[in-house]
Amino acid sequence: MNKPLRHVWLVIGLLFVLLFTSTTYFQVIAQGRLNADGRNARTIYNEFGRNRGPIVVDGTPIAWSEKSDDTYGYLRTYEPGSMYAHVTGYYSVVYGFGGLERSLNDTLSGEADSLFYQRVVDTLSGRDMQGATVELTLDSQAQQAAYDALGDRRGAVVALDPETGEILAMVSTPSFDPNRLSSHSTKDVRASWSELNEDPERPLTNRAIGGDLYPPGSTFKLLVAASALDSGSYTKDSVIPGPGTYPLPNSSSVMNNHAGGDQTPCGPDDQSTLQSALEQSCNTSFAMLGVELGEDQLSGTLDDYGFGDRMSIPQTVTASRIGTDLDDAQLASTSIGQYETRVTPLQMAMVAGSFAHDGVVMEPGLVKSVRTQDQRVISEFTPKERSQPLTAANAAQMRTMMVGTVEEGTGSAARIDGVEVGGKTGTAETGRGTKPHSWFVGYAQSGDRKVAVAVVVEEGGYGSKVAAPIAKDVMEAVIDR
Repeated sequence: MNKPLRHVWLVIGLLFVLLFTSTTYFQVIAQGRLNADGRNARTIYNEFGRNRGPIVVDGTPIAWSEKSDDTYGYLRTYEPGSMYAHVTGYYSVVYGFGGLERSLNDTLSGEADSLFYQRVVDTLSGRDMQGATVELTLDSQAQQAAYDALGDRRGAVVALDPETGEILAMVSTPSFDPNRLSSHSTKDVRASWSELNEDPERPLTNRAIGGDLYPPGSTFKLLVAASALDSGSYTKDSVIPGPGTYPLPNSSSVMNNHAGGDQTPCGPDDQSTLQSALEQSCNTSFAMLGVELGEDQLSGTLDDYGFGDRMSIPQTVTASRIGTDLDDAQLASTSIGQYETRVTPLQMAMVAGSFAHDGVVMEPGLVKSVRTQDQRVISEFTPKERSQPLTAANAAQMRTMMVGTVEEGTGSAARIDGVEVGGKTGTAETGRGTKPHSWFVGYAQSGDRKVAVAVVVEEGGYGSKVAAPIAKDVMEAVIDR
């Protein structure tokens, strides 16, 4: 072979090497990045061409896919959309996923490793592939009660089964209609997205598990009381100070005993039992108790309850928290649910649930089961203990104090005839010159039925007047069957 031919074959060989290398790079190495690129229309059409599995509550689909007569293949539909919007999330050709549509995308689309066998069966049988059915733990009646009771107010409700951790209701308001974001009209979707994001009421925020979080106000006194019992130095009958005012240590600020500047002492000689202080929601009692316990003791209790931990239900839950390196004045304010204390309603429902379950905190979850279209079960909810911050005996003392708060104290609006109801109201100052947030945290049990609940209404005012009646409606929806 002469020299010019050798040069030609060398160039051709080099070109083949470059072609093989580039093909390997784009089809193997860069595949994931290119598929995930939002500009890749082929990926979008492939994604929306799948028959996505339904999301089900009490045997009824609340999200499902229907054949569409356009290039996308399937249209995602939600009904009743807004009541479950912060649970299901949205599935958009423009803005991707939210809620469970995001966190369970592989399962709903059928791409999860656990569905490999089903994909093979569908392919060999020539049947159209469908993603898995996701059945939720939600109770449709409790969800409806929470949604109706919140109405047009900003806030959230979480209800769960204290013995299993199954989430029975999770509502955040204001809500939105996910059907507006699942439309195949990109023009309409963009307009809806802009409207939702520009709304000062923040309807896309799931206030039950995220967002800016809330100061818990006096509902935090439940945790201070629990920490006191756990220390071994107190019982519900222990006598603690409760003066009408409390000058905060090393500060010019003075704490009043009750909201609105009320300086009435908690009891004779400026003293009361721990139970009476909780029933009356005495600020000075719990501020002084928190300082007496110390930051290490209180923080240890909160750690046991999961403060500072990120959870997945499988949606990601923002961690609740308190301030750190607190001086006594800051610790006093923290102990009545103010200063830098911030919580999610889910976290506070877990707190209430522990008292109804002998001091045990259960791992919360939204997914009851995952099944193939042949109804083969892929996974099921399994109750799992997360921690036990209190002994059963101390949890019983907490229940006694909480029942007293509902029967004799500030939580009377949550009372249900013939049902054991325990709880704590809260009126949380925001420091923004607005009305305080309204809270109720508690539980109800009758026979073998139990429910723990947390309610927050932004700028709702007194928890005894606004949040407690909402909690009652939700607890009745679970208990009265």
